[in-house]
Amino acid sequence: MKILLVEDDPNLGMLLQDYLQLKGKFDVVLCVDGEEGLRAFNKQAFDLCILDVMMPKKDGFALGKEIRKVNENIPIIFATAKAMMEDKASAYDLGGDDYITKPFRIEELLLRINALLKRVSAKETKVAAPVQSQFQIGSYTFDYTTQLIQHNGQQQKLSTKEAELLQLLCLKQNAVLTREEALLSIWHDDNYFNGRSMDVFLSKLRKYLKEDPKVEILNVHGKGYKLLIN
Repeated sequence: MKILLVEDDPNLGMLLQDYLQLKGKFDVVLCVDGEEGLRAFNKQAFDLCILDVMMPKKDGFALGKEIRKVNENIPIIFATAKAMMEDKASAYDLGGDDYITKPFRIEELLLRINALLKRVSAKETKVAAPVQSQFQIGSYTFDYTTQLIQHNGQQQKLSTKEAELLQLLCLKQNAVLTREEALLSIWHDDNYFNGRSMDVFLSKLRKYLKEDPKVEILNVHGKGYKLLIN
């Protein structure tokens, strides 16, 4: 397994690289800024990316956005010293799979890497009944596979998390999607910060669907949410 590690602190970067190579048995390519990281990503094949957010030349979020243009599926972990809700929401909105706040224990990072790679592997190999991917939401059409909402000839590209959340709502159309079910299904953890991130995505989905008055995403107090189509 090959990991792209982009970290502008040379001491921390080398420490993480050595630990992940020794304990995790990973091949780790270390880059010191976003531009170097993007060049490395475009030249080599990686299985996972770890991106520091606060970096010179190109920050981690900008780098993550560039990586997602090339590869929509590669797991991305963002690392930052800022434990801000806006940063975490931005990380998930850009298609990040996990977010870790500095300072962190190296052992915790390794556990997160292994858990993320395990989930990706299970998702790729799992044999299951096909899940519905195309939906009619009032006057909107939603294609989960392409992550596109279309309405009156216009289309809106969704982030991965937005698409996953809207698919769950569509599968539960006119019924309650519990908050816990959504968090565990998409974020694999129902903690406070993930809940706040989900609130941000729900607000965006409501904005995307606002042109049809017959379509509503309702808060069901104490339970969760309901995609209501009248």
